[in-house]
Amino acid sequence: MLQDKRSDLLCEKRKTLIRRLVAELSEAEPDFYYHPTRHIAALVENYVKTSATVSREDRDLLRPLARKDIEVLLSLH
Repeated sequence: MLQDKRSDLLCEKRKTLIRRLVAELSEAEPDFYYHPTRHIAALVENYVKTSATVSREDRDLLRPLARKDIEVLLSLH
């Protein structure tokens, strides 16, 4: 039971972080939302790896996720 709550909390943190990163990326690219989800997931993944504005804690939170996982979380938005 406690493990399920922890997993749910972690998932919510990841979704919130991905939404924030998508918002940051969309500021630089106005037609961002018209891209396919897999392209956005790739951009988010690259942004996390290369951007100096992403904190170490945020990187650690998303590190276990594959690009497909990011796509799934984007689709739940």
